[in-house]
Amino acid sequence: MKKIWLYLENGIYLEGLSFGSDGTKVGEIVFNTSITGYQEIISDPSYAGQFVTFTMPEIGNVGTNSDDMESKAVFCKGMIVRNYNENFSNFRGEKSLGEFLKEQGALGISHVDTRYITKKLRDSGACMMIASTEISDKNELKAMLEKSPRIEDINYIEEVSTKKSYIHDSGVWNTETLSYNKPQENRKKIVAIDFGIKRNILNELTEVGLEVEVMPNDFSGDELINRYKSGEIKGVFLSNGPGDPLILKKEHVEIRKLIDADVPMFAICLGHQLLSIASGYPTYKLRFGQHGGNHPVKNQKTGFVEITAQNHNYNVPDNITEIAEITHINLFDGTIEGVKYKNKNIFSVQHHPEASPGPKESRNIFLEFAKSI
Repeated sequence: MKKIWLYLENGIYLEGLSFGSDGTKVGEIVFNTSITGYQEIISDPSYAGQFVTFTMPEIGNVGTNSDDMESKAVFCKGMIVRNYNENFSNFRGEKSLGEFLKEQGALGISHVDTRYITKKLRDSGACMMIASTEISDKNELKAMLEKSPRIEDINYIEEVSTKKSYIHDSGVWNTETLSYNKPQENRKKIVAIDFGIKRNILNELTEVGLEVEVMPNDFSGDELINRYKSGEIKGVFLSNGPGDPLILKKEHVEIRKLIDADVPMFAICLGHQLLSIASGYPTYKLRFGQHGGNHPVKNQKTGFVEITAQNHNYNVPDNITEIAEITHINLFDGTIEGVKYKNKNIFSVQHHPEASPGPKESRNIFLEFAKSI
């Protein structure tokens, strides 16, 4: 493995070893506390424009395979790990993580102190960084980073969203047969707006009896309203996705049309944030975000605490209670994790009930959506 150099805007300068593609990349650095599922994490389009630091010290042990992809490609800038294992051991493994990253054009950085990086990010917050297998000079890296656009100024939705509509017809993973369940007949049809949607979200929607048509991010609110009023579709799902939701001006306008027309909607993560913004309640950025598979969330309706998967840097404001009922609360920091809009068949959650990777304790919300329409 060749050397690779990192410079963070908070002044940290590190040298590590590269196991992914070569080159120089700029992005936002965050940390993820999940124990397993590194391939699902880096193929989640919500990480577009980011470097993911893994707190799990051993990465690469099970290799990679085509079935565990959460999207068509890896959109993150790269991954940062303590120890990388090139020699994988798993009956489902098809190629090493390093080989996979090289094919995907993503950086792989190992042999750096990920505990130190995580502590610094918790203290000072997520920040921009640059990594390079070509440039070692600290001052040159710093100058390049300062001239580069920030993640909040880039619309990554255009990169990760589908370019044309399609029907998703596979259900959740069946561990006994290692295949997807066959679609059922007589499904209620919904439209899922792809802002960077994960495959397992689509699987869960299909699994609860819905026919899912996936549409690009440049959808027309008027078209969906007409299709809803005609009875062709029964509701709309707004997906997860990368970046700052405040810059998605066109999406705000189209979602506002759906709200005003009383179209039933369910949303996750970025979609949850976009509903808030379209309702007149702008989001704010968390200090270091919430990324991992161990976040306790209290379901206010049932009283139960659900352990959830999380992946977001932005959150809806507390004053959204003026128009919505809080349904879920994050017990780590007290932030809002879910809302039900008053006098509307519209609800959303910040966490990822489909997990992949992570616990499945919140997946019943997909069934709630199916029943509500």
